[in-house]
Amino acid sequence: MDKKSFRKDCLRRLKKCPENRKRILDKLVSQKVAKLISYHKPKNILFYLPMQIEVNLNQLLSKERKKSNIFIPFIVGESFKMVHYRLPLKRNNYNIYESANSHLVQKRVDMIIVPVVGVDGNFKRVGFGKGMYDRFYEKLGQKPIVLFIQRVECKSCKRVTDFHDIQADYYITPQKIQKLGKRNDNRDHIGRRWSHSRRSSSVYNC
Repeated sequence: MDKKSFRKDCLRRLKKCPENRKRILDKLVSQKVAKLISYHKPKNILFYLPMQIEVNLNQLLSKERKKSNIFIPFIVGESFKMVHYRLPLKRNNYNIYESANSHLVQKRVDMIIVPVVGVDGNFKRVGFGKGMYDRFYEKLGQKPIVLFIQRVECKSCKRVTDFHDIQADYYITPQKIQKLGKRNDNRDHIGRRWSHSRRSSSVYNC
């Protein structure tokens, strides 16, 4: 399966997620993200404001805003820059909410939380195909901890991504936290080795 076909199938799975389940699934993902934030204690965190098929972390964002510096993407051309999360929010040309633009340049971020369409065997991201996170990440000097999140696990054990695609430290779904080079751990204990599982129908070519 190539990247284009993999993306198409993952999008189909995400769009099929029942509306009455989304809030429950998002809460489970949010709890796991909160656990990793508590573990790593980042001072500067890049969140995002979700589209319909993406995990909604808005409640966690509001909570962490009291303890950390919270940033969100502000789209500029084919990439984005970080701006402080602040109200009011406005929709951009992609129908995504943004805070107002800022001329202040934020050069350091300790953790970034990234929505994904799918993940391949190298723990690299398959997104919507625009490459915005890849361009953003490439320009960062000191690399942050990277969290990939989604409601429905969609993972290929084979490589379908390109060299420049962003790679995760953690991949989080409602069921588990997976760590690069570690195995699945349903108890969310950080530090166990990861290996591929055949039990999920959304895991390919394992």
